[in-house]
Amino acid sequence: MKIISNNVEETIGLGERLAKKLKKGDCLALVGDLGTGKTIFTKGIAKGLGVKNARYVNSPTFVIVKEYKGRVPLYHFDLYRLDHYTSFDEMNYNEYFYGDGVTVIEWADKIRELLPKKYWEVVMEAVGEKNRKIEIRRR
Repeated sequence: MKIISNNVEETIGLGERLAKKLKKGDCLALVGDLGTGKTIFTKGIAKGLGVKNARYVNSPTFVIVKEYKGRVPLYHFDLYRLDHYTSFDEMNYNEYFYGDGVTVIEWADKIRELLPKKYWEVVMEAVGEKNRKIEIRRR
């Protein structure tokens, strides 16, 4: 699916709608440059999963992962500062990827080799000051 989001609210809404299709063990690999809306999209996922105060979901840049409680747990990774996937490999990431929640990974292209065999890929691209092209596909 390809869509153009015209603003933050539409990006959040798209994440929220997708979240309603997600179940335990699903993984979303978010790919895109800085400022393309990966964290905004994740706020929508959180909202759709029933995370209280989803508007406060923010990027876990300095801690790598944040956990949120919803109808299923949300595990939100941000790998922006990750130099090499071997650093990530030292974490018990499998507990998240194959656990009881939904995993969202910003900058997932940095660990493509470690992603589950099946996952949702979300590619985001700025096509204007506020507009974003968002492509969602199952892998």
